[in-house]
Amino acid sequence: MNTEFEELYQQIILDHSKRPRNFGPLEDPAAVHVEGDNPSCGDEIQLHVKFGAAGEIEDIKFTGVGCAISQASASLMTLKLKGKPRSEAEGMLKAFSDLITKEEEEAPRMLGDLRLLRGVRRFPQRVKCAMLAWRAFEQALMGSPGAETISTE
Repeated sequence: MNTEFEELYQQIILDHSKRPRNFGPLEDPAAVHVEGDNPSCGDEIQLHVKFGAAGEIEDIKFTGVGCAISQASASLMTLKLKGKPRSEAEGMLKAFSDLITKEEEEAPRMLGDLRLLRGVRRFPQRVKCAMLAWRAFEQALMGSPGAETISTE
């Protein structure tokens, strides 16, 4: 990683961890609620997803505590997924997982700033931090509106 890229990476991660977007509860009985945790790091997330009539991600928010990587990943994820059709959101889930777990030559452009997290793959414990919100989203895709809380563990 070059120095300029590392600085950009650090700035964006710190910004999203200190000022996460879409942070807060989603008090909607039609929303799917998922709780996830990463015991090795102490990260915890509560993800709230409201699917629209056509299956699109109508609204998505999260609460919780955790390291800069887990909070930034959740914040960036909610920005990318809000308003997306279900099929596109599922594609982003796979693309992000591949980005931080596999040696890919080119990061998919559709991930936008999420591509900055590709460096975490060099640190296996940090991969879990970056994937926490995404694992919760994966569970939300399998949930049903108004369902009880689902756990990622």
